Amino acid sequence: ILTNLLILDLNVDGHHEGRDVGIQLCPLSKDMITEGLSLLSRTEKYLEYAFVKLDLKEKALTDIAAISSYIHIRYLDLSNNYIADLSPLATLSYLLWLKVDRNALVSFQGQPFAELTFLQWLSVSVNRLTDIDGLVGPALETLILQGNRIKTINGLQSGVFANLVTLELRGNYLDTTDGIDLPNLQKLYLAQNLIKRLEGLEKLECLTTLHLRDNHLETLDGLSPNMRSLQYLNVRGNVIADEKALEGLGLVAKTLRVLVLSENPLEETDYRMGVLMLLPQLDRINKVTVSLEERTEARRAMRDDGAESDFTSL
Repeated sequence: ILTNLLILDLNVDGHHEGRDVGIQLCPLSKDMITEGLSLLSRTEKYLEYAFVKLDLKEKALTDIAAISSYIHIRYLDLSNNYIADLSPLATLSYLLWLKVDRNALVSFQGQPFAELTFLQWLSVSVNRLTDIDGLVGPALETLILQGNRIKTINGLQSGVFANLVTLELRGNYLDTTDGIDLPNLQKLYLAQNLIKRLEGLEKLECLTTLHLRDNHLETLDGLSPNMRSLQYLNVRGNVIADEKALEGLGLVAKTLRVLVLSENPLEETDYRMGVLMLLPQLDRINKVTVSLEERTEARRAMRDDGAESDFTSL
C-alpha cells in the first residue's frame, strides 16, 4: 500500500507521468549493477582495469546504497527512478558525468556533491527542487535543472562554479534573472519561467546565448554593455508590445547576431526595419536571414534620421 501511495504522489506532481501505479519499488542490487556496467578503462593503478560506465535508468530504485563500493564509476545514469538520497555516491570520487532526471530529489542539502570534485556534467531535471542551496561544483561545466520548482537562484557564484559554461533552468518558477554571478558562463537557458525583469546580467561577460522564451518580459531594459560576447537572444513568447521596449538592445548591438522576437504583441507592427536600425550587425531576425537590401535600407534610414552617430557612440 505504501508503495502505491508513493507512486500516486509522484504522478500527481507530474514528475513521473505515464508510469504503472502498481510498480514494485526496490533497492539497488549487485545483479542490477553487473547488468548495467560497461566501458572498460584503466584505473589509476598500473595495469588495473575497471568498468567505468553504469546505466541504472528505469529500475524503480529508491535506495542506491549498493553503488558505494564501485568507486571507479565515471559515467552514471540514474534517470527515471524514485531516488531521494544520493549520499551513497560520496565514494565515487572519479565521477565525471551524472544524470538523475525524473527522480524525487527535494534538496541539494545533505547530498554528496562536495565530494564529487571531478564532476563536469550534471543533470537533475524534473525533480522536486525549489532552490539550489547546498549544491557545489568546482569542476562543473554543464548544469541542467530543467523542470523543477526553483524560485530563487542565489548561490550561483563564480567561487563555487568557476568552470560552469552552460546553465539550463528551463521550466521553473523564477521571476528574475538576478543571482547569477558567473563571469565564465557562455549559455543560459531560462525559457518557460515567470521572469518579469532582467537584472544582474552585467556579471555575464562571456555569455554568448541567452534564451528567455515564454516568460513575462515587457521590456529588455536590464541588458548590459558588460555583456560583450552576446550573440544570440531569444525572447519569443513574451509581452513586448512596442519598439521602445527594445531600446536596451542597443547596449549589445556590437556583438548580437541573432534576435528572436516572434509571438510578442510587437508582432502586430512592422518592427523589422526599426530593429535593424538599432542593431545593424544582425544576421537574423526570428527565422529570417537579414538580406543585403534590408541592411542597406536600414543604414540609409539611419543616416537620414541621424541615428548612425548615436549608434556608434554606444
